[in-house]
This record gives sequence, C-alpha cells and structure tokens, in this order.
Amino acid sequence: MSVKIDQFNKKQEKKDIPEMSPGDTVRVTQNVNGRTQSFEGMLIAQKHGKGVTASITVRKVMDKVGVEKVFPVHGKNIESIEIVKKGKTRRAKLYYIREKSKKIIRKKIK
Repeated sequence: MSVKIDQFNKKQEKKDIPEMSPGDTVRVTQNVNGRTQSFEGMLIAQKHGKGVTASITVRKVMDKVGVEKVFPVHGKNIESIEIVKKGKTRRAKLYYIREKSKKIIRKKIK
C-alpha cells in the first residue's frame, strides 16, 4: 500500500524548485482564479522537508503592515518560485523578524 503512495507522491513533486534558504528574497507566482499573481518577500521559514508536503512562509511589508503567506512548494496552483536575492542568516526560522524594523532587518541579513 505505501509503495503506491510513494509512487504517487513522486509524480506530484515539481522538478524546477530552486535551492532556497531562510533569509532569501523570493518571488512566488501562483495561479488564482485563472490569473497570475506574484508575491515577493523574505523567506522566513521552510517546513516539512523537501517532499510533497513541503511548505514555505514568505513575509513582506506592505503599507507598514506585515503580510505573511504560507505556500505549499509542490502545490498545483504554484507556477514558479524564483530567488530574487540571496541572504545569509544564522537561524533556520526567522520569526524574530516580525518585531524588527526594515532597517534592522537589512543590517542583520547580508
């Protein structure tokens, strides 16, 4: 039974996913109701490994309000994920970014 599930999961995985890490600025393009939307922001967390259940959390600040979205990496509505800028951090989850100002964030993530 689990062999069939593993085979099904392998078919669902996308091959064109770039190598990402927290601190990177990414642009996620997704199909919403027949049109394309892109969401560009900082990758603050990766969860559930690299399999079919993998997801990423992307944060951006719009009009002085922080917006976070969780995207399934291998979801059928996700058209592409591209890295705009690489960042170097010393943490795996950047949840502390939520309380920091944009200027401090730029200093911390080189």
